[in-house]
Amino acid sequence: MNDLHATRLDLLAGGTDARTKMERAIDISRSAACQHVFTRTMFDEALQASSTSDPASRLAGLAFTAKDLFDVEGQATPAGSAVLAHAPAAKADSPAVARLRAAGGVLTGRTNMTEFAFSGVGVNPHHGTPANASDPAVPRIPGGSSSGAAVSVASGAAFIGLGSDTGGSIRIPAALNGIVGFKNTARLTPTAGALPLSTTLDTACAMTRSVRDAITAHEILAARRVTAGNAPLAAYRLAVVKNVFFDGIEPAVANAFERSLKMLRAAGARIVEIELPELAELGAINATGGFSAAESYAWHRLLLERSGAGYDPRVAQRILRGATMKAHEYIDLINARRDWIARVEAVLAPFDAVLSPTVPITAPSIASVAPGAERDEEFFRVNALLLRNPSIVNMLDGCAISLPCQAPGELPVGLMLWHAALHDDAVLAVALQTERALQE
Repeated sequence: MNDLHATRLDLLAGGTDARTKMERAIDISRSAACQHVFTRTMFDEALQASSTSDPASRLAGLAFTAKDLFDVEGQATPAGSAVLAHAPAAKADSPAVARLRAAGGVLTGRTNMTEFAFSGVGVNPHHGTPANASDPAVPRIPGGSSSGAAVSVASGAAFIGLGSDTGGSIRIPAALNGIVGFKNTARLTPTAGALPLSTTLDTACAMTRSVRDAITAHEILAARRVTAGNAPLAAYRLAVVKNVFFDGIEPAVANAFERSLKMLRAAGARIVEIELPELAELGAINATGGFSAAESYAWHRLLLERSGAGYDPRVAQRILRGATMKAHEYIDLINARRDWIARVEAVLAPFDAVLSPTVPITAPSIASVAPGAERDEEFFRVNALLLRNPSIVNMLDGCAISLPCQAPGELPVGLMLWHAALHDDAVLAVALQTERALQE
């Protein structure tokens, strides 16, 4: 499946046209592969826009999708919920949507998501759950919360899936669907016009088919240029953190990760193993509920009073945990995080990037975690495993990218490259070289 860059070159060379590509994207969007992917589509408008697009623009009239929590002018912003289905229409596009459109992208639809973005599994009891694109034989979870956005990219329905990442909501579905997901340093991209989960941790970002496409999407969303360079892997110093990230890891994920390290070392990478004992502190730091519970409850409390029966019970349960956090506990959390970040940054300072499994498991079946009280225990077990590794980067206020690293015929496995805040360009530079090494 060609990425955005290759397709754009084909357009410029006259080998195809944007309308033809849009017709193909819409056909896929309407197929069984994209069942439950969209909460709303704009196919007629998309065909018209692609017909008059500029092939020299950065996105060249090609398809992108937007997670259901981003404002689109003239539409409600339900965020995967039933209780906001009839909310007032947005008066303008969110900056993220507007920037992708201004760069020549064509929005084909709003994508399904975990209700209010509060889960890494991707199950939605209101709109159905889109099946992972990797396994047509067994309907597997897509990962969340940007579930539909991931499947839209992995299936070929879009080149860019705009989403958000609060504790892994871009990287988890990217890893489980075998695509690329880049979570930039949060402050670099605007979250205005996006319904919040945690104003402290939310990041507007995207999933793509390649690292070079991830760079393009980030440059558009952040209105900045990435300086990635073209240095070989040997020019970078990389670390592997051995504690926490590998707890409960499935053999398939462990094997794919170790195979990836072997391939990177063969390509010249200098990789050292380090301990990061500060990770053991996160449980105590977040013991009173963490930022997502407190900040989501602040936003939802009145809506819960009016319409709580309409919420996904699993989501409501997590939001309501924020009701018990006291003001001094929230301030203590802010201060503890600031101190923790400083100490972790000091440990990571000698390195250009850290390598970890994005998540420690492959995608389980939808049936095993589908809505129902009898499956709640398994749902929350899977959710905790999926969020554990990527959420460390959010707590660090860092940046991270997930790349597919499985062998042909295997279920998708994500390799995460990450670092502290504002190391985005270095992480992307290493990711470019890593992607090449893994594909050789």
